[in-house]
Amino acid sequence: MNIYASLNKITEYIDNHLEDKIDFNKIAMMLGVNSYTMQRIFSLLTNVTLTEYIRKRRLSVAGEELYSGNNKIMDIAIKYCYDNATSFSRAFEQFHGLKPSQVTKETKLKIFPRITFNEDITLTTEIPYEIINLPELTLYGCKVDTDNDHINADAPRFFHECLIKYEKDYGDIPYGMITYTDIERRYCNAYWILYDKQIPKFEKITIPASKYVAFKISTQNPQDIQAMSDKFYLEFLPSSNLNFSDAPELEYYHDDITEFLVPLQTDKTDN
Repeated sequence: MNIYASLNKITEYIDNHLEDKIDFNKIAMMLGVNSYTMQRIFSLLTNVTLTEYIRKRRLSVAGEELYSGNNKIMDIAIKYCYDNATSFSRAFEQFHGLKPSQVTKETKLKIFPRITFNEDITLTTEIPYEIINLPELTLYGCKVDTDNDHINADAPRFFHECLIKYEKDYGDIPYGMITYTDIERRYCNAYWILYDKQIPKFEKITIPASKYVAFKISTQNPQDIQAMSDKFYLEFLPSSNLNFSDAPELEYYHDDITEFLVPLQTDKTDN
């Protein structure tokens, strides 16, 4: 079974258990990865987090039931895992644009359908990589605040500004790092340049010892780095069956090479 068939099993399972507390670890087993990796894959391929997807499916189905049935609002709230009618009503209004008590036969409600994946997609791109062990890294860095719309311009500009400012005293910048606002790493909030030596006023960053999947490109061109990053997340990660961790990911710059270091989960029993 390919990954897209497995993802269809996941969305089918979710639809069959909208009334239950859904165990992310259980559905991650359908992909053969840990919960963190499964959530990242899902959000990358659908542009919606798994938590948000489940919430929208519940509210969509709840709207259909209010429209077509005579169930009490409190009963539907409890059925779809809300603690009380107030929290359900607030979420319902945010999604549908009106309160549950305002639903009538003339009401227009939003439908959020079950996501299904094309199982005929075949990924054929080869991405050479290796698994390496790195000790704990103590790095020192500074950052520029950014977001998804601006990082492609902000990161290379900030890198070159820092290189001009610090190269004479501290040498080439060895590492870069992107930080995010959410666990699925959909929304970035900063780009960091990092040195492996202490620099006044730079923030100390400790990267835990870990196994990493390492892959490299023979360039430090920003456009090439972005293209390879996109290929990794959209092609390699969904099809690799590796268990990734939520530790920081690094870009390692050396010898006109950019090396991507993505941390792996070391405890295989933790799914």
